[in-house]
Amino acid sequence: MTSLRASTRRLAALSAVTAATLLATTACGGGDGDGGGGGEYNAGVNKVANASNKKGGTLKFVGVQDADSWDTTRMYYAFAFDFARYYSRQLVSYTPKPGKKSVDLKPDLATDHAQISDDGKTYKYTLKDGLKWEDGKPITAQDVKYGIERQWAQKTLSGGPTYLKDVLDPDGKWKGPYDDKGGFDGIKTPDKKTIEFHLAKPNGDFEQMLAMPTNSPVRKDKDTKSKYTLHPFSSGPYKFKSYTPNKSLLLERNKHWDRNSDPLRKALPDKVQVTLLTNPDERDKRLINGDADLDLNQRGMEVQGRQSALKQHKGNVDNPDTGFISYVAFPQSVKPFDNIHCRKAAIYGADHKSVQTARGGPTGGGELAVNMLPPVVPGHKDSDDQYGIRKNGGKANVAKAKDELKKCGKPNGFSTTLAVRNTDKNDVKSAEALQASLKKVGIKVEIDEFDGAQGSSIVGNQSTVKKKNYGMVLYGWGPDFPSGQGYGIELWHSSKIRDNGNNNYALIDDKKIDKGLDNAIAELDPEKAAEKYAKVNKDVMAGGYYLPLVYMKVVQWRSDRLTNAYASDSYSGWYDFASLGVK
Repeated sequence: MTSLRASTRRLAALSAVTAATLLATTACGGGDGDGGGGGEYNAGVNKVANASNKKGGTLKFVGVQDADSWDTTRMYYAFAFDFARYYSRQLVSYTPKPGKKSVDLKPDLATDHAQISDDGKTYKYTLKDGLKWEDGKPITAQDVKYGIERQWAQKTLSGGPTYLKDVLDPDGKWKGPYDDKGGFDGIKTPDKKTIEFHLAKPNGDFEQMLAMPTNSPVRKDKDTKSKYTLHPFSSGPYKFKSYTPNKSLLLERNKHWDRNSDPLRKALPDKVQVTLLTNPDERDKRLINGDADLDLNQRGMEVQGRQSALKQHKGNVDNPDTGFISYVAFPQSVKPFDNIHCRKAAIYGADHKSVQTARGGPTGGGELAVNMLPPVVPGHKDSDDQYGIRKNGGKANVAKAKDELKKCGKPNGFSTTLAVRNTDKNDVKSAEALQASLKKVGIKVEIDEFDGAQGSSIVGNQSTVKKKNYGMVLYGWGPDFPSGQGYGIELWHSSKIRDNGNNNYALIDDKKIDKGLDNAIAELDPEKAAEKYAKVNKDVMAGGYYLPLVYMKVVQWRSDRLTNAYASDSYSGWYDFASLGVK
């Protein structure tokens, strides 16, 4: 994720939920009938705020950042994954329930879960009857296959996750749908309702991967390639009516969607409206004034809006854990960060407490991050604090920073550029806090703000990173699905390094880390896999490739008229958009 993706990413994170809380909220989890409860603080955390089945009205989103792409193949921002379910369906998807209950997979386009054979290397699905595109034509197994095959067209459709491509074709032998019209042999469609996947080797997360919007059907005759983002063809309950990039998006009902075939999407509003602004403070004002129902980007309110909401409108506020980490990556292509000691100097020289404060403290910003695996992902260990971040109260360790500078041959420090999205004020404030603390140890940081919607072609483009001297990239990331693979493979594995659409910003090419990830992925015992991911995380931190800042928490606005609002672990602790309605 997503990055935020951010993400971007995204994007299905596990939030910490106690069994007692889950039991207490079971009664409201289904959202049956008109219900109350929306006027309480955290009414949408581990329970449903304003449960209702009432149809009609216009659901109003407001945001400050457009999607990286509305093309399901190319998107990687977590909010885009969440939103895409309005107009796309998958073979399997997540349960429309609050909290941890949401991570259970349910059949979506498919009649049931996969029939698994060949020692875990073959997955077979049958499509439901009556599935239709927005023009009334049937959705076929061939459409599902083609939608997935588009992942191979990286020269044209870069930016999105490539999990299925990498699992099904690890050596990258197939040229893709635009260069080889014959289709990929690893996906079989013997008839219009049957689809089979033949994996190179077993992968315990395969169905989790299939649940990502990346694997939505795309009809070949509607594929406009790089322009598909302007009007994706709908297989879901809504379809694009109008879209002006960076300004507005309007969805209307897809009359050919059959509610009986899709119990996972409530599809209550008649229309879904998105307004895109450039000023986060203006966004917060519109939310508080009732001009919009919720934040599209789900990144949380700014300081002024947050303070006003918590003091005067606390009943409209939810404060969920997100499963995301805010971090800085050190691209090794930019000197002097090819030197591990220069990277460690920046880690020790960073004042984490000042970053946390700049982001809004523990409530608005999150807890101090000590390593690069979120607490919600199996394998995270609080004890893995190799740089003494929490032990030091988040303060910079100036002595160790200067010692590392000497070891890297820069005793007087050095200069570099930090890239940060201008679409997220908390990120910009974090960058400014880092700039101030690193200056004290001799590391002079110039901040360069970029358009967050263009992230995959700016910080995700290796030549741009090198040209602009981006020695530091401040970003955020959450699990694409709830496992160490779902969080870490895009950030840590050398096979994920791309010329464009890259997410391994640090350019980690470490055989020990690659092998550790490969072994963890192949492990079918969840507890053993978690221990292996913990070891990989430890190696990543030892390499000084990332500077973790905070385990992100956000203050979310929920309007008085919003119904069925709940934080969903499967969508990064954010609201399950497809369940929302309005009074």
